[in-house]
Amino acid sequence: MDRTKEVFGNPISKKTIKKAEKSKKKFIKKYSDDSNHIYHYRLEEIPTLKSINTKNLNLSDKELKLPEKSVVIGNIRMGFGHYRIAIAIASCANALGFKPIWHDLSQYPTSTASKIVKHQNDLYSFGSRLSQKSKLFNKFYWEPLNSEGFKKLDFNAIDQLVSETYAPLYKDFPKDLPYIGTHVWPSQGAVHAGMTKVINVIPDNWPMALHLAEGSIHTVQTPFAYLGYKLLNNFSKTKLKEMPEGSIYETGYYIDHELVENLINDTEERFNRINQDKPLRILLPVGGAGAGKEIFKEIIEYLLPYIEYKKVQLFLNFGDHLNVFEYLKKEIRNLESKTTKYFNDYPKYQELVKTLDKADGGIYAIYHHDIYEAVYSTNLIMRHMDLLMTKPSELAYYPIPKMFIKRVGGHEKYGAIHSAEIGDGTFECDNLETITSMIQSLINQKEILKQMNKNILKLHQNKRYHGGYEVVKLATE
Repeated sequence: MDRTKEVFGNPISKKTIKKAEKSKKKFIKKYSDDSNHIYHYRLEEIPTLKSINTKNLNLSDKELKLPEKSVVIGNIRMGFGHYRIAIAIASCANALGFKPIWHDLSQYPTSTASKIVKHQNDLYSFGSRLSQKSKLFNKFYWEPLNSEGFKKLDFNAIDQLVSETYAPLYKDFPKDLPYIGTHVWPSQGAVHAGMTKVINVIPDNWPMALHLAEGSIHTVQTPFAYLGYKLLNNFSKTKLKEMPEGSIYETGYYIDHELVENLINDTEERFNRINQDKPLRILLPVGGAGAGKEIFKEIIEYLLPYIEYKKVQLFLNFGDHLNVFEYLKKEIRNLESKTTKYFNDYPKYQELVKTLDKADGGIYAIYHHDIYEAVYSTNLIMRHMDLLMTKPSELAYYPIPKMFIKRVGGHEKYGAIHSAEIGDGTFECDNLETITSMIQSLINQKEILKQMNKNILKLHQNKRYHGGYEVVKLATE
């Protein structure tokens, strides 16, 4: 089926079809055509994800042999969000008795698909960083592209044709193998390869045609996203046919089994630390694109007096972006001498997480070159934090009180709006005055954090954090 000429029964203009054909030809010319190649795989350990029994698919010269009850989780690195959601789905699959298999389209360097994905990711990362430096670029290009540009059905039609080039990476899979894509491109590739049990996990709360993979079952986290996608609301200037019955489900939030299983105890510990007037543990993670270091500088400088008087403990997770730490230590006087570092020593970092009650330092810096460690290190320590300070990305849905700083792209705006409405996070604080005012309130007005924790428990009671399990059930049942 040609998924470019029409999307869910909605015809695409000849102009857009020509543009899609031109785009696909350009990529093939630049990166070669491997459509007749068959990529074979072997299973390998992922040490960081050993606790959730997740195996990686690496290239092999022999045909793939998968264990029974395998569930393949397709993803790419584009920021950290799609990896983090993939880990959450893998965790839930393992908890339900399945064998999670990691399929990252960007890790097969000889394939056309990996070359295209890397090219696109480099553009995204560059745009994200530039949007934080240039107000004009952000206002007139990046924000409109990420909110309105990606929303149009035409954009999906172009992606659909390009993603046909990803199909060779799926030839080693049985057609009825459960496949869960945590980015739309792996989902589209699986559909083009003829796979019949494809789940397309949509990350954002702002409906955009970018995330459509017709032929798969789509999942979203919120009622707002469900209705927007179901009706293809404002995906075109003309009225569109809506998505058919059974093609989209609202599952709840995609959260790791370990976080859901321990949610009540972790929340009670937060109440205890508040009531005992313990220092507020703040986790400030750098996003996968490494954007926002200027805002980080301002936040840290404002927090320094609170840290000095033991009102706050600050945990800075730089992911795999050491350059952000290098920038901050040049800009903030004596930062390095005040900081306890956990750099590229994952066992030592795991020990810190286990013994946090003994940690009496003020600032902790975390960095891991390995991508899995860079992403999962936030998940590990999050359970023991009192406040997550983050842009409203995929972390907007996690079961911890959240303070939202400036978004990177217009699509993230609606994650903060949703969190503020359900009461487990603040509204988006997009300038220094609002940020410092909110920090002051969260430190001094204990009722705010208590209320957020109460709302988290209510959401848990209603199984809002069970979306990961529901996604796996859709794929396997």
